[in-house]
Amino acid sequence: MTVVEAGDETPYSYRGTTSVGSVIAGREDLAPGAATGETVRVAGRVMLARPQGRLAFAELRDWTGAVQLFALASKTERFDDFVKVSLGDWIGVEGEVVRTKRGELSVQVATWTMLARTQGGFGDKWRGVTDVEVRYRQREVDLWANERAREVFLLRSKVVARLRGLLDERGFVEVETPILQPLAGGANARPFVTHFNSLHADFYLRIAPELYLKRLVIGGFERVYELGRDFRNEGLSPRHNPEFTMLEAYQAYADYSDMADLVEQLVAGVALEVLGTTSIAYQGRPVDLAPPWRRLSLSDAIAEVTGVELDPAMSPDEIRLRAAPLEVELDTAWTTGRMLYELYERTTEHELWGPVHVMDYPVEVSPLVRAHRTIPGLVERMTPIIGGREIAEIYSELTDAAVQRERLVAQASARDAGDDEAMVVDEEFLRALEHGMPPTGGIGVGVDRLVMLLADVASIREVLLFPALRPQHRASSASDE
Repeated sequence: MTVVEAGDETPYSYRGTTSVGSVIAGREDLAPGAATGETVRVAGRVMLARPQGRLAFAELRDWTGAVQLFALASKTERFDDFVKVSLGDWIGVEGEVVRTKRGELSVQVATWTMLARTQGGFGDKWRGVTDVEVRYRQREVDLWANERAREVFLLRSKVVARLRGLLDERGFVEVETPILQPLAGGANARPFVTHFNSLHADFYLRIAPELYLKRLVIGGFERVYELGRDFRNEGLSPRHNPEFTMLEAYQAYADYSDMADLVEQLVAGVALEVLGTTSIAYQGRPVDLAPPWRRLSLSDAIAEVTGVELDPAMSPDEIRLRAAPLEVELDTAWTTGRMLYELYERTTEHELWGPVHVMDYPVEVSPLVRAHRTIPGLVERMTPIIGGREIAEIYSELTDAAVQRERLVAQASARDAGDDEAMVVDEEFLRALEHGMPPTGGIGVGVDRLVMLLADVASIREVLLFPALRPQHRASSASDE
């Protein structure tokens, strides 16, 4: 017996369906006017309806594609009700797969069931929605109205699955670390803060899982990764969303060169899986993701883009003098390393098309990275750039507890002086380092930016199902009603 709620005549299930994509696949050679003799059950949303007297056509769409429905008054059960189906209604259909005389592959409707009625009116949304405000706030409409939106998010799912697969194949173990953390560490960023009532303490949404993952390496997890959400209380831009997805991975006995190789393998491997090639186009320009990628020092990158030769061994005054033609404001309190970094970010990064690893950063802006083995004042850090934006960070990880303490103390001093993105001293992490950490390489890959690259979109909001937006209305309560 079928039980329904009062006023609700739709079924609780509609089993035994075949995806539209499966109905279409392999039937390209079916001749016009031919029938297959095969009956299928399909379900989805009606995106087009064309009644023509005692004949009616409709388009049924599920997440794998769209197929025409072909209904005849003489053969379709409840034909008069079928022609009243509205755009946006969900229906289930059973019928034979045929090709009409005009050559359209169709399901000839024998029986059908109303699964859900659209109550807000779907209007002409099947033609596509172009208003970005509607697209981002009503993603459920965007996904049905714009085939491209569905393709992007299905691609994103494949990207995430392949990233996991490639790491698993290389012996990495996936773990989960706390999202609510007593200290905000692992990156220079402003955190979101909340109050943990039971512990009578403020906690933070994590800005990175880095310090916890390193503690696992110390504990003997020699290849470990986490793929999940991080949160940074920063502004919105085409490249930034306060809630984003990051892949962090750490490998014992490796350095930043080894991990750069790993990033190249991950990006190229994902591209091959989801696009079938490593030679892609991004925003109208070609990009070849096949390894090996070019490697370029930060100073050489500045010189290549701007023509200004700078060196980390120069004094702050000399840097300021040489960089004057670039018209970048440099604070008089900044060190040479901080100036080089600011000049790179403001003049160079967005001009690099890549793929290229920009390497060997100043120690002042890399508090968790091991000192460069040959160049004083620098650390072993690489940032792969593709299409004018970084898609990852790569480190030879700092393993010396005493040096790490010095770096974090310096960060804490900067924080006390007003830098609200600087780190704090994490005593639990430092205690873990004192137990001994082997040579380790680490990576952080921006999953959203990788999807942007492979989907060929310019804004991060195009690859986030529900991007951060200014609230339109506050939540209502029973008393409001």
